[in-house]
This record gives sequence, structure tokens and C-alpha cells, in this order.
Amino acid sequence: MTVTSADLGKDPREVSAMFDDVAPRYDLTNALLSLGSASLWRIATVRALGISAGDRVLDIAAGTGTSSAALARAGARVTALDFSPGMVSVGRERHPEIEFVEGDAQQLPFDDASFDAVTISFGLRNVNDPHQALAEMLRVLVPGGRLVICEFTTPPNGLVREAYAFYLNKVMPAIAALASSNPTAYTYLMQSIADWPAQGVLSGWIRDAGFREVKYRNLSAGVVALHRGRAPLGADQ
Repeated sequence: MTVTSADLGKDPREVSAMFDDVAPRYDLTNALLSLGSASLWRIATVRALGISAGDRVLDIAAGTGTSSAALARAGARVTALDFSPGMVSVGRERHPEIEFVEGDAQQLPFDDASFDAVTISFGLRNVNDPHQALAEMLRVLVPGGRLVICEFTTPPNGLVREAYAFYLNKVMPAIAALASSNPTAYTYLMQSIADWPAQGVLSGWIRDAGFREVKYRNLSAGVVALHRGRAPLGADQ
């Protein structure tokens, strides 16, 4: 597996293979790399979705199902989708109560209007064509359905940006070397974070896909942003 750099034209097979490699220790490594913030971001995502009991929720780039399990505890009927067979395999073993589907965010294997809400956490930047993925998310949502995207982004404060850049370039590789089953893969992940556009750009992409009521709020001083939108009602399309 040779993925060591990130542009926004990623080979899906290589990215999938990378996630297969890191699947066994993925959750542990993420908890360490986020300095414990991953659980707080997950809580914020669940709250932003405003789940009611029985809501059908699609969790894209679900990985090993940690985010999906949090959604299920909130009362959702969760479908967890990931394009890495390794991640899906680990997820099914750890969370047999959740339906896991191996699939591509750019070609979701679901009918139109299948879900009340769709979410993706830290996965959109790994999709070869994020615009197509956003269009697919809109397609599978019921009219008025909710979208929540949690993703790394650009801190608005200059000092925070400098500190964050130092962390990505110096601290993150050292932690990954100790904790990950494939430290080289985290070079790709670090560069994908650095290459990802700022909050306003992603908000524009979400609007361009056809979503309404698009907004975002920063978490952890803008290291992460929580983006929200709604599928239009019939008369709004």
C-alpha cells in the first residue's frame, strides 16, 4: 500500500486499502490523536442530528461503527456504510446489533428518500468526488431530511492555525508511529486534513448540492466544524 500523500483526486482502491490496514487499531489511534476530543465531537454530531426514536439514519464512512453505536443509543435505526471491507468486518464483529453495508458514498446502494437523516464524520475529505457524494446524500434523504457533516477544517485564529499545523506535522506522526497498525497511512490523513477547504467553501458545496438551511459551527477552536443542512421540501426544489 503506497498512499503517502493526499490531493483531492484520490484513488478509491488505494484509500480503501489504507483503511483496511488501519482498521484493527483505528478507534484507539483516533482517540489518542484527538487528545480525547473524538468522543466530544461524536456527542455534538448526535445532538445536531436531533434524532427521534425510530429515525432512519445513514452513517457514511462509519468505519468500525463507533459513531453508529452512538446514533443507535440515541434511538435511531442506523445503517452504517463504509467502503473499506476491513472496517466493515471489524464493525460487524464489534457491533452485531447494527446493519453494516460495504459501499461507496458516490453511489449509495439505497433507494431515493430512504433515510430521515444522513451523517458523515471525518470521511468526506477521503471521497474522490465530494460533490457527487453530497448529491447522493440528498437523493437518499426524505424531503426535509437532515444532513450533518463533522469534518476537520481551518481554525479561524492565526495562533491556533500555527499550533495546529505544528501538531499535524510533528506531534501527530509521532503518536501514529506508536499507536497505529500502519503509521504511514496517517501521513496521508494528515495531508488530507491540510488540503481540505475551509468552512465557507464546504458550506458552498452543500448549498450547490441542493441543501437548504445550510450552516456550520466550529468545535475545538475551529479544528473541527459541524455542518448542517436540510433536504428541500417538494415545493422548495
